Amino acid sequence: MIRFGLGAAIILGLSACAPQMPEAGSIVTAQQPPEVAATSGNSGVDAFHESIAVFDSHLDTPALFHTPDYLFTARGSFAEDGTHVDLPRMNEGGLDGGFWVIFTRQGPLDEASYAAARTHGLMRQTAIREFAAKYHEEVALAFSADDVPGILADGKKVVFQSMENSYPLGTDVSLLEHFYIGGLRMIAPVHFATNQFADSATDINQPYDGLSPLGEELVREANRLGLVLDGSHAADSVVRDMMALSTTPIILSHTGATAIYDHPRNIGDELLLELAENGGVIQMNIFGGYLEQLVPSPERQAALEALAEEYGSYIMRSSSSPPPLSLPPQFSRPFALVLVSRCPFGHAIATPAFGLSTAKHIIHTVGPIYSSDSASRPVLQAAFNSSLKEVKGRPEVCDGDDKELDVCG
Repeated sequence: MIRFGLGAAIILGLSACAPQMPEAGSIVTAQQPPEVAATSGNSGVDAFHESIAVFDSHLDTPALFHTPDYLFTARGSFAEDGTHVDLPRMNEGGLDGGFWVIFTRQGPLDEASYAAARTHGLMRQTAIREFAAKYHEEVALAFSADDVPGILADGKKVVFQSMENSYPLGTDVSLLEHFYIGGLRMIAPVHFATNQFADSATDINQPYDGLSPLGEELVREANRLGLVLDGSHAADSVVRDMMALSTTPIILSHTGATAIYDHPRNIGDELLLELAENGGVIQMNIFGGYLEQLVPSPERQAALEALAEEYGSYIMRSSSSPPPLSLPPQFSRPFALVLVSRCPFGHAIATPAFGLSTAKHIIHTVGPIYSSDSASRPVLQAAFNSSLKEVKGRPEVCDGDDKELDVCG
C-alpha cells in the first residue's frame, strides 16, 4: 500500500509527471506530517493511519469485474473465493483507494496478437470505468491528484488506473494517449515475459539488456502525457534505463527485497538505493512466492511432475514459483498455466512475519521517505516501530518457523 499525507499525496506521480502538459497534472504543496504517539499499543498507529490517505499501488481486482460472482459491496474471502479486495475489507483495513490494473497476459509478438491484446486492454479499461459507474455511490474515478481530496471528502474510494504490461500498445506508442484520455495514469512496460518494450525480470531471454528502442519511445511518451512509470516485473537493467531516461521519478508498484528473499522479481539493496536517490518509490508485493520459499501442495507437486514427465525437466527448475513463461516450443503454455494454477501452494499470501520483514528492511535501507524533506521520516519510522511492537507477539504473525526473522526476534 501507499501511505501518504494528502498534501504530498501524489507528488511523485501525477503532479510531477507532465511538465510539458500542465493540465495533465496538479499543483501539490508540501504539508507538515501529523504527530504520532509512539506507544507500545496500536492507538498511535491507528491515529496516524486514519490521518493520511492509504492507497494500494497495484490492485488486480479488475480481472474479476466481468465475473458473475464478484460483488464489490459484499465481503469476500481469499480462502473461499480467491478475492482480496472489496468495499467491506477496504473499510476494515482503512484502504482509501489505489491503482486498479489493466492487465494483459503476454503473448506472441506478431500483428494478430497485438490486435487481440489491444482489444483486451481496451475492454479491461472499459470494465474499470463501468465498475466506477455501477458503484458510483462508493467509488469515483480520479484523473489527477486534485481529484483525491474531494473524492475522500465524499466518503468514496479512489479509482486511479494503471496498466501492467504495455503489450496492448503493440508497436504504436501513440495508442498510449487513447488510454490516457480514458483515465490511465500509471504504466509498466513489461510483465512475466520479455516483450516489444523491455526485458522481463523473470525471462531468461533478455535481448535488449534493458529497454528496447520502442521501450525508450514509450518512456518519452509517458513523460509527455504525464503518466507514472512503473518498473515492477522489469529486469534491473530496464529499471536503470527507465530512471536514466525518464524526466520524472519512477515507481516499483509491487516489488520486494532480494535481501529477504532472492527472487528475480525482487531488487537488491544497490538498486533500491539508486531508486531512492532518483526520487522513486517502492511498494511491497505481498504474494508469498516473492517473499518466502513456499512449499507446494501435494497436488501442485504432482501436477509439476506430470508436466516434467511429458515435456521435460525444464518445468521443474523452480517448483516453488509460478511456471516460467519462456518455455521450449513444444510446451503447451495454456495447458500448463491452467493445470498448475488449479493446484495451489500451501499458502499463496506471505505470512505476516515475512511481509513485515520485507517492509522493515526497505524502511531501514532507504527510509519511509527518502528525500531532503526529512520531517516525515521519523514520524513514519516511529509509526512502523510501534506497529512492530504491537504485532510481533501475535502467534499468527510470528509462529515457530519464523523465529529466525529479525521482525520476530
